[in-house]
Formats: sequence, structure tokens, C-alpha cells
Amino acid sequence: MTTIRGAAAITGAASGIGRALAIELAQRGCDLALADRDEGGLKAVGAEIGTTRKVSLHRVDVGEPDDIAQFASEAIAAHPALGIVVNNAGVALMGTFEEIDQAQMDWLFDINFWGVVHGTRAFLPHLKTMGEAHIVNLSSIFGIIAPPGQSAYAAAKFAVRGFSESVRHELSVAGSPVKLSVVHPGGVATAIARNARTGAGVTDNARRAQAIERFENAAKTSPKDAALRIIRGIERNEPRILIGNDARFMDLLQRIRPGTYWAPLQRKLEKMAKGT
Repeated sequence: MTTIRGAAAITGAASGIGRALAIELAQRGCDLALADRDEGGLKAVGAEIGTTRKVSLHRVDVGEPDDIAQFASEAIAAHPALGIVVNNAGVALMGTFEEIDQAQMDWLFDINFWGVVHGTRAFLPHLKTMGEAHIVNLSSIFGIIAPPGQSAYAAAKFAVRGFSESVRHELSVAGSPVKLSVVHPGGVATAIARNARTGAGVTDNARRAQAIERFENAAKTSPKDAALRIIRGIERNEPRILIGNDARFMDLLQRIRPGTYWAPLQRKLEKMAKGT
């Protein structure tokens, strides 16, 4: 079991799950190194936590490897007892594979996949010097199932899952004190859909509005509840953390029908959208 103590580094900490994690970890006695591109949002989170814990704020674009390396160096210098790293920052991209161009797919992968890889690489040498430590990598339920219209996002989140599972096994074989959890949230009430970019080939604005509405209607889990579930997963050293009844259902359906889950899932989602 991992003890929540020392300090934690969190990317994407200005809003959503990252913000909620920062607040909940601070209440449990963690100092914090918080990273985000949104400096105003970071300052607001820091002000909300107040002076009860030591909090350092870092303007970081996780799509830039040099930013991540600098964040790790500064965070470790500010918090020598840092023992938890949460690679949380992520973005979304709406459109089918043929509607998104390669530059847009590269942009998403730089953040959602390479940001996790570079974050893990930057902090791991320090974490290995600690008596116990934990890496948390945010995938998605779309790292377990792959709906149409999510080819880029699902590909990146599947990649996070595969990367994280392999590194976890490597750490275990090596007898490392570092544990690693991969997180698969279902619908969490954040602004990720509203802030999503739209594929270069998407010309139907109504479809974007409909997709946002469907996501927000289906996103039943609050960021706070997601954060509490992640913290419980860290404490229990859970290798896979599913968040929400929707994620648990979709994970089970994929196990039962690994090649044909989409048809029954689509019918269920259509019923949910109609409120039936």
C-alpha cells in the first residue's frame, strides 16, 4: 500500500481532474508541484489551496519535451520528498480519421501520449531514489474501447495503456519501489469536450454541438469523485483504475465481446441520449 505523503507533481492541474486531485492531495498533507499552460487557472488553484501546503506553480506545455524536463527539475528542487507523479494533461480532437489531418493527429499525440512518456522519463530517476513512489498515467475508457470519431484520441489512449502496463511490469521485475497505475475514466464532468479541437475536414458545426451536448449529458462523475477514486487507487497500488459505472460497464462489455462490442454499446448510448 502506498502512503499519501511528501509531495506530488500533477500536469493539467488548472482544471478538471488535475485541479480536483491537487485540492484533495493537499487536504491529505501533500505538498504540490502543479503544471499547466493556463497560468491564470494555476494561480486560482494555488490560491484555493492557500498556505496550508507548499505549492509551486509551473507554466508547462506537455507537448514540449523541454518544458517537461524543466518542470521535473524545478519540481524536484522545490520538493525533494516528491514521490507521486500524475501525468494527467490531455486534449481532445473531434472528427473521423478522414476528417483530421496529420498535423492535428501529431498535435494530439504530442500531448496525450508523448507528454505521458516524457513525464514518466523525466521523473523516474528521482522516484527510484525514494523509499516508495507512484506514477499515475491518465488513459481513458477510450483506451479500452474505440468508438467511431475518436481514432486519434483512442489511438493515443490505447498507447498510454500499453506503455504504462509494460513499464509497470519492468518496474516490478526490477524490484523497484516505484508503482504505476493507469487510469481509465468514463464520463467525467470536465470541459475537455467543449475545449476540443475540430478536424480540419469537419464542416458541420451542428455535429460538434451535438457531440458536446451528448458528452455533458453522459458525464455523470464529478472531478472530485474521480480524484477520490484515483487517490484510493494510489493507496491500494491498483494497476488499473476504472472511474465511473459507465467505464466499468464498457470494460466488461469489451471483455465479453472484444471484437463486436460496438453495436450493443451504440444501442445503449442511443437510449441514454434519449433518456430511456
